[in-house]
Amino acid sequence: MDTNILLLLLIVPFIGFLINIFFGKTIGKNLSGIIGTLTIVISFVISVILFLQIKETQEPVRLHLFDWITLEKFKIDFAFYFDQLSVLWLLFVTGIGSLIHLYSTSYMKEDENFHKFFAYLNLFVFFMLVLVTGSNLLIMFIGWEGVGLCSYLLIGFWYQNQEYNNAAKKAFIMNRVGDLGFLIGTFIIAYSFGTVDFMELRESLSGGIATSTLALLGCANLALFIAATGKSAQLPLYTWLPDAMAGPTPVSALIHAATMVTAGIFMITRLNFLFDLTPNVQHLIAVVGGLTALVAASIGLVQNDIKKVLAYSTVSQLGLMFMALGFGAYEIAVFHVITHAFFKACLFLGSGSVIHAIHGEQDMRHMGGLKNVMKITYVTFLISSLAISGIPPFSGFFSKDEILMVAFHENITLWVIGSLASIMTAFYMFRLLYLTFFNKFRGTEEQKHHLHESPAAMTMPLIILAVLAIVGGAISLPGSSWLNTYLAPVILNNAAAHPHHLGTTEYILMGVAVIGALIGIGIAYSKYIKKQELPLNDNQSNGIHKVLVNSYYIDNIYNFLIIMPLNILGNFFKKVTEVIISGVVFGFAKFADELSYQGKKAQNGNIGLYLFAFVIGVCVIIYYLFIAR
Repeated sequence: MDTNILLLLLIVPFIGFLINIFFGKTIGKNLSGIIGTLTIVISFVISVILFLQIKETQEPVRLHLFDWITLEKFKIDFAFYFDQLSVLWLLFVTGIGSLIHLYSTSYMKEDENFHKFFAYLNLFVFFMLVLVTGSNLLIMFIGWEGVGLCSYLLIGFWYQNQEYNNAAKKAFIMNRVGDLGFLIGTFIIAYSFGTVDFMELRESLSGGIATSTLALLGCANLALFIAATGKSAQLPLYTWLPDAMAGPTPVSALIHAATMVTAGIFMITRLNFLFDLTPNVQHLIAVVGGLTALVAASIGLVQNDIKKVLAYSTVSQLGLMFMALGFGAYEIAVFHVITHAFFKACLFLGSGSVIHAIHGEQDMRHMGGLKNVMKITYVTFLISSLAISGIPPFSGFFSKDEILMVAFHENITLWVIGSLASIMTAFYMFRLLYLTFFNKFRGTEEQKHHLHESPAAMTMPLIILAVLAIVGGAISLPGSSWLNTYLAPVILNNAAAHPHHLGTTEYILMGVAVIGALIGIGIAYSKYIKKQELPLNDNQSNGIHKVLVNSYYIDNIYNFLIIMPLNILGNFFKKVTEVIISGVVFGFAKFADELSYQGKKAQNGNIGLYLFAFVIGVCVIIYYLFIAR
């Protein structure tokens, strides 16, 4: 493919950002929305063409712009690399990104900063494209930091609300913790191998690796995994993601489905040949992923904010993806990333459709009875809920079951944990569905009077995503996995280690998973349809319910161990500054002021006094020059 077209793929979203940020207010909302959406659509079309080319030729494409850093034998190119893995990410980042942009043209049309919103969305997609196409760790880091910046801008988009500002700062700061791990890992790899270019790293390992270098590589991989826990919201750095719901709903869809949180999975998959050499780090990844899936799913059981439920479900699903990464089943983790992108984007945009219909209400206790009024939103939400719950033949069934199958063969304990998380997922998703769309409407009369289905610009993306949530599993069917074959050149230890054949054990595992999901759905049906129970208010909580409502008090622990000590230290130095440093500085100023005040008393306009001072001065000078010597 022509170099200019590849460059266009990357920079078109940035051009959209520039147009909207500088001229958006002038050109008006309609044109601003069209330009913002069209730039992502153009990138998507080019991505499709590039995908078809690479699928046919099996040859990756390298776009070298210029030599960036050269230090003796150490050289870093400013270059981009388009292979099977990066193009796969390009497809769903730009494809789902286009649908989210289209949805936003209607969802955000009343916002006075409409043009700024589209500018930030374009910039977000641009940095994600840089992240997944960078040919080395430093280019990837540019995109890595860029999506962190955009998450801050978009989570705190409604900055008039201080809570939203706090959520944006929380996301930004927690990701900086992970980013330090990224830099440490990059420095260790550069020191150990003399390069940070992905292809050069892979080639350097073809002849084996020294034991001393292997120890350093373990440290590097651990640091990079810490970076991934920040960006992809794993224990213990996951608490920023539920709070990120402060941003407009299309932002939530973009972060959770297409961009930021998938960056950690992409980075580890890109460096699969390095992580395969450190099985202890891989085991840690699997354990952390499994625990994250279980913890987040259990918290999701009691959430009443419709977006918070979906946020914790994202954390849980990411945990399952990390579990697959830890088992070395990279292609299965990628498979679940793709299917999750379809149904999670649909779920978030569906929740936005509900919020839009009832004028900003997000508490499910004040919803209900919407399925007859919002039929398209309801049907698409139902399809995506079935998909994430793992009900066949929806896409989530295939990808989630593959993770659980691998877990069963690799670590039975993690299989149990993953299965429990999946049962909880089915329960809380249908709890959300029943509370939102079934029984009677529990909102105000004014809200009830204005209930309506969302406009076509919002429902069309929902329909497309729902269809993808149904058929998306076809890319990796057991015994006929197109995805595994496609990713074989990228993943060193491809599906040969995780064969996609179905024996008696695999059928039993699938049956257990489906029965578990149905049990979760059945419990939700019994509680919220048959008994028509309503969730408890926070002040009614006690025991384990109270612990879950307060998210295991993890934020409280962070406040006690980190934030409070820093505040105390800051207040101490503030007082030191005020009392000692400021006291000394102002003391000198006060002394100079007093001295000048006393001195100016001599300036009284008495000519005789001035002549007397003049004579005394001359006498002193004469004494010093002629007598004192």
